[in-house]
Amino acid sequence: MRDRIRSLVPLFGGGDRYVATLDTILEFIVSAEPSTDELVGWHMGEFANVSSRDSIMRRVRYLQNVGFLEETPERWQLGAAGREYWPECETETLLGIMCGRNVGLRSLLYALRVGPMTIEEISEQQLNTHPELGWDPAETDMAKQRANWLRSMGLVEKQGREYVLTDAGRGFVEGAVEEWADSEWTPSHGAEFSASTYETTSYARAVDPEFRATVLSRYDRTCPVSGVDHPGLLDVAHVLSWRDYPERRADLQNVLALSKTHHAAFDRGLYTIDSDYRIRVNPGFETESDILERTIVNRDGERLAIGDAQVSTAYLQQYNSSLEWV
Repeated sequence: MRDRIRSLVPLFGGGDRYVATLDTILEFIVSAEPSTDELVGWHMGEFANVSSRDSIMRRVRYLQNVGFLEETPERWQLGAAGREYWPECETETLLGIMCGRNVGLRSLLYALRVGPMTIEEISEQQLNTHPELGWDPAETDMAKQRANWLRSMGLVEKQGREYVLTDAGRGFVEGAVEEWADSEWTPSHGAEFSASTYETTSYARAVDPEFRATVLSRYDRTCPVSGVDHPGLLDVAHVLSWRDYPERRADLQNVLALSKTHHAAFDRGLYTIDSDYRIRVNPGFETESDILERTIVNRDGERLAIGDAQVSTAYLQQYNSSLEWV
């Protein structure tokens, strides 16, 4: 699989018209099969205030890298992604292509599900979740391009200084964790975020690696109960279960980053976390394990360093009401 693209490139026409511009370009490619000079000339005539060949070709090369365009020795034609998308031009298809080839679009949608974000917050979220992006935190252009691609697809809208999920965007997020579970992606900085299938109390599941990366970044890649800080040893643990609450599978306020052992103990009701974020231990939990005694049993009543921004008190209360011993 080709490396996913870190830098998204804006298209001409304005911040909410990237998709309209893409469609226009593809229509021209299909009808004219232009040479490079003809493609550049067409851009200059089609879009106002566009005169730089380098600027045009930067956008053309980006569309080529994504797979929308393909260059032959003499002509440009549709690439594999272009043929998949054209002529129906369905948003779902486009989103699949863009998310499959570009790092960060899915994790941004997951983050926006929690609430509106300013462009500065989007930039911070992208860098925290995907450190390999590596842009200057003081620069917001890269974050803005990601937000604008999602705006152009109708998944995000701008309200004042904040970006908000539309109903269509929210609908995508709800199904994305499962749909993208088989995605192959590992950050270049070496941390393990690939999707993994693991068995919990009564079922097995896999999660989207970008959702997993988003969850782990919110917990500073550290289990708040055990202190385990290796990504490969951490799970995405749902408060309201994956099986019984499918509408909460992609809800970032319904998940914890727990070590595999502490995830299993949580799912089996050996301990829980109350609405004050304190550890509560099942009175029937007996163990001779030093690790479990130190990290769970002996910490009964201790408050964890998590809060509303990470996990919902309402979800914790709902989960705890199902435990007979609480």
